[in-house]
Amino acid sequence: MAEKGRSRVLLILGGIGLLLVGLLAGVLLMEWRFQQVQMAAAPARIVERVQLGGGERVGAVTLPEGDGRRLALDPVVLNQVFREVAARVTPAVVYIEVTAGSRSFSGDFFHRFDPNQERFFREFTPRQSVGSGVIISPDGYLVTNYHVVEDAREIRVTLADKRQFEAQLIGFDRSTDLAVLKIDAPRGETFPVIAFGNSDELKVGEWVLAVGNPFRLTSTVTAGIVSALGRQVNIIDDFFRVEDFIQTDAAINPGNSGGALVNLRGELVGINTAIATESGAYEGYGFAVPVNLVARVVEDLIAYGEVQRGYLGVSIQEIDAQQARELGLPGVQGVLISEVRAGGAADQAGVRAGDVVLRVNDRAVNAPNELQSVVARYRPGDRLTLEIWRKGRRLQVQVELMGRDAPAYREWFSELTQEAPPQMPELTPEAPRGSVYNLEAWGLGLRDLTASERTAFDVDGGVYVAYVARGSVAEKAGLPRDVVILQIEGIDVAALEDALMLLEELAEAETVLFRVKKRDGTVAFYEVPVPALSEQ
Repeated sequence: MAEKGRSRVLLILGGIGLLLVGLLAGVLLMEWRFQQVQMAAAPARIVERVQLGGGERVGAVTLPEGDGRRLALDPVVLNQVFREVAARVTPAVVYIEVTAGSRSFSGDFFHRFDPNQERFFREFTPRQSVGSGVIISPDGYLVTNYHVVEDAREIRVTLADKRQFEAQLIGFDRSTDLAVLKIDAPRGETFPVIAFGNSDELKVGEWVLAVGNPFRLTSTVTAGIVSALGRQVNIIDDFFRVEDFIQTDAAINPGNSGGALVNLRGELVGINTAIATESGAYEGYGFAVPVNLVARVVEDLIAYGEVQRGYLGVSIQEIDAQQARELGLPGVQGVLISEVRAGGAADQAGVRAGDVVLRVNDRAVNAPNELQSVVARYRPGDRLTLEIWRKGRRLQVQVELMGRDAPAYREWFSELTQEAPPQMPELTPEAPRGSVYNLEAWGLGLRDLTASERTAFDVDGGVYVAYVARGSVAEKAGLPRDVVILQIEGIDVAALEDALMLLEELAEAETVLFRVKKRDGTVAFYEVPVPALSEQ
């Protein structure tokens, strides 16, 4: 009996011991979770951001403390992180009201893309547009989209705490649809800011929050994931557009333009810019400018009022499976150089038409917009290392970028930015010889060569490209104006009638290959997608 009694006591004591161990483990687990939440919402420290290249100071942003470890969070902890991040970033996202100047419409000018590449807006107040912005320095610099403040006569900024300020437009960049504004803090005060993250480290599937003011609903926070990276949707209305968007399914709508896309550390990873929609409102696809590109543009706008951008001086196109096989590439990769501007940066470095750019400064590039986005982060005079593929060999090439005012680029930029005439007469039996024929679906204006052009181009025949419409299939394929079409799909073209007949015969093809000659004597090839039959 005594032995059984002692056994019961030991069992009871053992049970109590196990209970205490369990309670202690639970306490330790709760403490661990609390520490992780605190880490995610750690206090910030001010870190000075200096203009690239060691120039003058252009502002400051905050970076969070913590070691950045990836955590497996349960729903309770994730909920707490969302709350903490929202509380931290919302004060730095502002509401922007713009009184437009020459615009005849009103409402938020928030991008939409569809088969016609149109934009849309929601009407609120006559001659007024609205959007969002992000404060990026304690002294009042903030970033937004250029389309939010385009043609602005007056800009009013409302903070999350309802204070209002008149804002000054510091500068804008059409190529990235970004603009910088400045508001002045009351004496002795500073503004809340959002930390800058690293958009190059973003991964598909990562949680993000979108913060902005959709439909005038201020300080709205929505959650989603990174759906894709490196998207190009052709909604920035500029010939030199740089589109390398972060795609997200976080709900964004008209009014979110210029707002913040942040990660779960409360760091800015993008500026919300566009949505894909058929209805005019959220349908699951939103696009943001990566913060690494934003930082580069913002620094120049604050320092110079404009972006100091370097250019390679090349025309580029995407690589498909057939081209990859023909070029002997190990896979469908890289970006094809279709033209090299004589005397430009790439030309001086020895880059040739037909080369394939595989990497820029050790970063792989597999689409034209990726190459554009990487180069857009550098200034004239910066040196880049290109890894190129040429005739089965990998080569390293050092390129020193040139600015758009370089002598080799002046005529080129003038050609590329040439506006298409609003209307061009079609060729008819009654039309005078030399009239321009408007191939609207292709975005081309073609005519027969004059005697002086035959001499200038040193050709006996061909068709002169009078203009290339912006946003057209021809412009997107890189086909320039002021060239002579010599062949279409390998067939000689002697006159305009020949070109029109060939293009009509090829109406059901997928692409058409144009062989053209330029004024400097160089010959180039451009593969242009055939417009849909409904467009012809």
